[in-house]
Amino acid sequence: MNEGVYVKRRRRNELSKEKINSVLQLDVQGKKILRARTEALAAESQVANKDEACIEILEFILSYEHYGIETSYIEQVYPLKEYTPLPCTPSFILGIMNVCGLILSIIDIKKFFDLPAKGLAEWDKVIIVHNNEMEFGILADAIVGIKSILLDEIQTSLPTLTGIREKYLKGITKDSLVILDADKLLSDKTIIIQEEVNQ
Repeated sequence: MNEGVYVKRRRRNELSKEKINSVLQLDVQGKKILRARTEALAAESQVANKDEACIEILEFILSYEHYGIETSYIEQVYPLKEYTPLPCTPSFILGIMNVCGLILSIIDIKKFFDLPAKGLAEWDKVIIVHNNEMEFGILADAIVGIKSILLDEIQTSLPTLTGIREKYLKGITKDSLVILDADKLLSDKTIIIQEEVNQ
């Protein structure tokens, strides 16, 4: 083989190896850059998820309007079966009901909020709500389901709502879902019915 040709081939091979090594180095550096970018995006995503705090609510219907209440206040949902009306109580007290051995008052929230009445139907549900001090049932026309709502989506200023309803509302979403403030409902003394018996 001609020595000049051999030197040229050898030089070409060396140049090829240099190119391959430089490409490999770029590839390693590129992978490091991509990994760093991926980690940065993941960290940003975690921060964004923390910022986007949300609440889980049970959505239900009252007089054709959609309402919601936080699931953390809900014990269970029970079908409206037999209940006993109580005499000499406000009109919003539907009566009392035996739920798994526990006697609970049932509140007709439509009457409490002065909403149009639909009348009782066989698909009516009772949403049992509670906190550390109080427990009672809220009558609902129908249950829609459970959903999560971003706190940022809840409008707390409600210029269109006035009267008793406004006092017990946490806010309203852009799709007109009215979220009740369960804590205010459960701590309201006007809902508590106590009958003192003289002995």
